[in-house]
Amino acid sequence: MRMRRVIAAGAALLLCGGCAATDEQEREVYTGMQEMSEVDENLIVVGFSQVGSESDWRNAHTQSVKEALTEENGFYLIFEDAQQKQENQIKAVRSFILQEVDYIVLAPIVETGWEAVLQEAKDAGIPVILDDRLADVDEELYTCWVGTNAEKEGEDAGLWLADYLEKEGRDEEEINIVTVQGTAGATAQIGRTDGFQKILKQHDNWKMLDRMDGDFTQAKGQEVMETLLAKYDDIDVVVCENDNMAFGAVDAIRAAGRTCGPDGDIIIISFDAVSAAFDAMIAGEINAVFECNPLHGPKLQEIITSLEAGKTVDKIQYMEEAYFDTTMDLESIRKERAY
Repeated sequence: MRMRRVIAAGAALLLCGGCAATDEQEREVYTGMQEMSEVDENLIVVGFSQVGSESDWRNAHTQSVKEALTEENGFYLIFEDAQQKQENQIKAVRSFILQEVDYIVLAPIVETGWEAVLQEAKDAGIPVILDDRLADVDEELYTCWVGTNAEKEGEDAGLWLADYLEKEGRDEEEINIVTVQGTAGATAQIGRTDGFQKILKQHDNWKMLDRMDGDFTQAKGQEVMETLLAKYDDIDVVVCENDNMAFGAVDAIRAAGRTCGPDGDIIIISFDAVSAAFDAMIAGEINAVFECNPLHGPKLQEIITSLEAGKTVDKIQYMEEAYFDTTMDLESIRKERAY
C-alpha cells in the first residue's frame, strides 16, 4: 500500500514559501519534524485548528469533530489546540500548508487578522472550511462556513425575555440589564450582542446598564459578575453569552447574597445549552438557554465528502438549534441529548 508522510505539529520554523515575510511580519509555523506519521494516501488529511478548551461547549465541539473525522471514516485528522491565542492558530494553519493537508478546518478565535494566512492556503490550493466562527475576509478565501446564527440567537433571547416579562406582569416596569459578553470580536459575541440589542431597542423601559467581557470562561464570568454586582444594586437581568460564564455569574450572585432563576430576583439568560446548563435550569439557577449546537463533526464530514466528489456546497451552513426554559420537561429533554 502506498503511503504518504505527514509532519506532526510541534516546534517552530520560519516558513519562507509564498509571499516573502518582512522584518515586521516574520511568519512562524509548527513543524515538529522529530516525529513523522505515515498516512495511507487514500485517507483525506484534515488539519483542524481549534480555539481552545475554554468551555464545555468547546470540548463537545472538539469531540464531535474527532469522532467524525476518523480513519474508519476515511480521514486522517491533525488537531491543534490554539489555547485561545490567534498567533497559535496562524502558526497551525501555516503548519498545515507546509504539510500539504487536503483540507483545513479553522475555528477562528476572532474575526479579523486572517487575510494573509488564508491567502497562503488559497495559493497552496488547500480548501479552508471556517467552523463555528467567521473570519472577516474575502469570501474567495474560504470554501464555506459551518455554525450558528448567533444574531438570531440574540434576537430570540430578547423576544423570550419580552414574553417572560409580560407573563410575569412586568412588561411596563423599568428593567435593568447587564451582559457578560464572550471574547470581544468573536462571531458569537458580535452576533448575540447585536441580536439582543435589536430587541432591546424596541423596549423603552429596558436599560442596558453595562457590558463586560467574560472571555467565554467560568472564572472570568464570575469575576465580571462580581464587578457588576458591586457597581449596580438594581440588576434585573443578566445575559451571559455562554453557559460557562453563566455558571460563574450564578456563583457570584450567590456569594453576594442575591438570588437568581425563576424564583429569584435576577433573571439569567444563557447560550450554548450544554448538559450542565440543564442541571442549572432544573436547579432553578438559570431561566432560559439558547442552543448553540456543538456537534459539527458530521456536518464537516458531509461537506468534505461532497467536495471530494466534486460537488458544490452552500457557502453558509447553519446548524439546527432550539431554546429551552424552566417551563419545559427538562429532565426528559436532557436524556435525549448527546451533549
